[in-house]
Amino acid sequence: MILDRNLSLSLVRVTEIAALSSAKFMGRGDKNGADQAAVDGMREAFELVNVRGTVVIGEGELDEAPMLYIGEQIGAGTIDDIEVDIAVDPLDGTSLVSKGLPNAISVIAMAPRGCLLYAPDTYMKKIAVGPKAAGEIDIEAPIEDNLKAVAKALNKDISDLTVIIQDRPRHYQMIQEVRRVGARIKLFGEGDVAAAIATGFEDTGVDVLMGIGGAPEGVIAAAALKCMGGEMQGILYPMSDEEVERCHQLGWSDEDIKKVLTLEDLVKGEEVFFAATGITDGDLLKGVVYYGNNYAKTHSVVMRAKTGTIRFIEARHKLDKNDILIRLMKKYGQV
Repeated sequence: MILDRNLSLSLVRVTEIAALSSAKFMGRGDKNGADQAAVDGMREAFELVNVRGTVVIGEGELDEAPMLYIGEQIGAGTIDDIEVDIAVDPLDGTSLVSKGLPNAISVIAMAPRGCLLYAPDTYMKKIAVGPKAAGEIDIEAPIEDNLKAVAKALNKDISDLTVIIQDRPRHYQMIQEVRRVGARIKLFGEGDVAAAIATGFEDTGVDVLMGIGGAPEGVIAAAALKCMGGEMQGILYPMSDEEVERCHQLGWSDEDIKKVLTLEDLVKGEEVFFAATGITDGDLLKGVVYYGNNYAKTHSVVMRAKTGTIRFIEARHKLDKNDILIRLMKKYGQV
């Protein structure tokens, strides 16, 4: 099943609207407001995209609406349009926006129906690398072995490797082991989608992602890495009986939970699109910049796995000529 390549630009328009809506909340200390604005913007923008989409990675279940919930049907497609899986994170980094910190983004991944893993809302152990180290990692191998393999693939000394790890107590032993081996560490607070994507671009200086983060975010990041030719592996990592039960409810057996998920398990095939727009300045994308006279600028990236094309898009928006943004700004008292 072949997706229209022009859909990539439609997805960028969706993440742009979500980013522009959310960025109005930067530094205001209202992370829920920032998240809701991103969700509202993304939902409205999808009404202009000609696909029959089903949200397989979203903000929650039906009873948690008005978030973009798992199972929600979105898009303006008719019976003649293609059916697709949609994975969304309207705002990856809610606290980052509320505090005005870097690396908040709005992201979407899309593939034909049945091609994105329906990941339970639990944790996942992950390892991710960019194209040059693809095929050299093993999530079940010791940290030292993985770092030696990645260093060799990148033609670097281990002391020059940078491993990005979320700054959480659960990673204390991992951080100590990486330091013992001699690699450099970059800690981050929120936004593990952006952190994983950073491994695919040499200019970010990030070589490896390691750690335990959200499984849904893992699928979104895997879509981007597939487009870039990188690699990600994961193992579900439920941290409570409730999370184990959640996996069981979605059809995951105890053996499935322990299984190593390859990139192809997470995202099947090559008909995969990924789009992201920066909300706050980050390692990869600049954040939204507001100018006078109702203008704003966004920076986005859009990728397609089939062709390996990666486009960076800088767009200038006239806010008072965009019907969706006008409605949202009125809703949130921003006009």
